[in-house]
Amino acid sequence: MPQGHARYASPVSSTLRTATPDDAALLHRFICALAEYERSPESVEVSIETLRLQLAESPAPFECLIAEASHEPVGFVLFFNHYSTWRGKRGLWIEDLFVLPEQRGKGYGAALFDAVVALADERGAGRVEWSVLDWNQPAIDFYEQRGAKGMSEWTTYRLTRR
Repeated sequence: MPQGHARYASPVSSTLRTATPDDAALLHRFICALAEYERSPESVEVSIETLRLQLAESPAPFECLIAEASHEPVGFVLFFNHYSTWRGKRGLWIEDLFVLPEQRGKGYGAALFDAVVALADERGAGRVEWSVLDWNQPAIDFYEQRGAKGMSEWTTYRLTRR
């Protein structure tokens, strides 16, 4: 995906563009809104400045697309590369996909998700993966409508370091 403010057509009346360091404050607002929705607002540790610096890195530790409607930001998807030893291919991991509550159901989430899937196809990725909170039925329904399958035989573990 080209760097800068590349723009991508989407099926709704919106534009998807690649986030830049200038979007750090916007991205931080989205992250905080997502944490609120996921019932964990106290968990956000990242700062605007950290996001700005990370978006300026080459390569950046993540990629991010922002959906806009009438030049107003309405959502984002943040993702990065991972690797499957079994498939012997790179993949994309979607860390977060979020659309403002008042903008849901209008196709922005689908446009963001479909853009990541298309990007994975362009890059020859073996898979796209993500996690969903078990209580988030609207998200589960959204992904299953797109052909995704839950992987109930896997348990996620986390070791947090400071």
